[in-house]
Amino acid sequence: MYPAFSERTTDAVKVFLYDRKNAKTGLANLSVSTEKFAKSLGFAGKTGQIVILPDDHGRPAQILAGLGDGTNPLAVAAISSQLRAGVYEVVVKPETWPFSWIAKGWADGAYRFDKYLSGSAEPPKLVLPDTEDHDAIMREATAMALTRNLVNTPAEDMGPDAIEAAIHELADAHGADVSSVVGDALLDANYPMIHAVGRAGHVPPRLVELSWGAEDAPELALVGKGVSFDTGGLNIKTGNYMRIMKKDMGGAAHAIGLASLVMAAKLPVRLKLYIPTVENAVGGNAFRPGDVLSTRKGLSVEIDNTDAEGRLILADALARACETKPDLLIDFATLTGAARVALGPDLAPFYTHDNALAEAIAAGARVSGDPVWRMPLWAPYISYLSSSIADIANSGSSMAGSITAALFLNDFVDVERWVHFDIWAWREARYGRPAGAATCGLWAMWSLLQKRYLE
Repeated sequence: MYPAFSERTTDAVKVFLYDRKNAKTGLANLSVSTEKFAKSLGFAGKTGQIVILPDDHGRPAQILAGLGDGTNPLAVAAISSQLRAGVYEVVVKPETWPFSWIAKGWADGAYRFDKYLSGSAEPPKLVLPDTEDHDAIMREATAMALTRNLVNTPAEDMGPDAIEAAIHELADAHGADVSSVVGDALLDANYPMIHAVGRAGHVPPRLVELSWGAEDAPELALVGKGVSFDTGGLNIKTGNYMRIMKKDMGGAAHAIGLASLVMAAKLPVRLKLYIPTVENAVGGNAFRPGDVLSTRKGLSVEIDNTDAEGRLILADALARACETKPDLLIDFATLTGAARVALGPDLAPFYTHDNALAEAIAAGARVSGDPVWRMPLWAPYISYLSSSIADIANSGSSMAGSITAALFLNDFVDVERWVHFDIWAWREARYGRPAGAATCGLWAMWSLLQKRYLE
């Protein structure tokens, strides 16, 4: 059983979940004394609002908890993050809420990254109803924890070699095959941009490739940006922007997390996972602004800014992924700060030319409660990446940064169905938890994959 979940027990604390619209009516259905007590504390169903009702021995017996406007499943994270160790059972919830939303939110708020702590607290446990698919719920919670653990681990312990080791561990658990191209061998194997970006790091750069599933099944290709730490290269970041750059492998973490779900659920696909992983370091052999790099696809790229490195390693990996013409190609990347300026930390922007695919992603977002937003692949903006000495530049105008990054990647994609996610993979201090890794777009895509390949 996942640490934040429990089988049914007779002494579980009962939890009543109310959104703001239903809080007044819900309280009226309880005892008069409970209603008066909750009102005296100002309970109105606001996000994360909690009233704890004790039994005759002073132990928690019932909890009234708020869900805000009732549209955000992570509101449950604001509840579980505040609770002490114990077993809790939801007995009242909004009619429109599937239990899967509650389970995801609960696991999110109960998550603890305690790898470096001298001690660890036991998380609050949620009772899983007998009517729910326990295996599916635990698979999703495990994938969430895997994704966040990878991102939260500092770069010293999560370099390109450790990212590869995590993929090997996942492959061993599910009977998948893994191969890698490391260091100078990248040049011989025609991955010149992965090599150029990572050659200054003290751990050699690499492309890691995982294969799983029947060879005659529809191919699903996942690509994730695996920059284990991003100094910005010679266009070095200032300290405040560099501080959380251990998370610049968040795209790789999401692709690995989604791959774990595909294999654990035995989705009937031929899974191909491609993780280009490097450290964008400063050194005497670092690539420079003004350099012109060759690429796997044959296009030349002028380096305008070494801090626009993620798109370079992704370009080689995407070109590789397209060579086998997958049924669906998905990439995740912590690619631009411009995406955060446009949509903030929670909304995951995505790009695709395929309108049917975009509608399916939007449907997956609604089912899973995972917010995403389609952005335009506005072709005229490719002029911002023009170069007088190469086929394309890796950066250019300060405007439309997320769009131009997606357009850059588009030049290296040659399949019918492709979607690019420009995610943050991080969360500010919210829901009672400190700042740290967060999943972005993962559940929307998992919902889509289940519908596409299982129904």
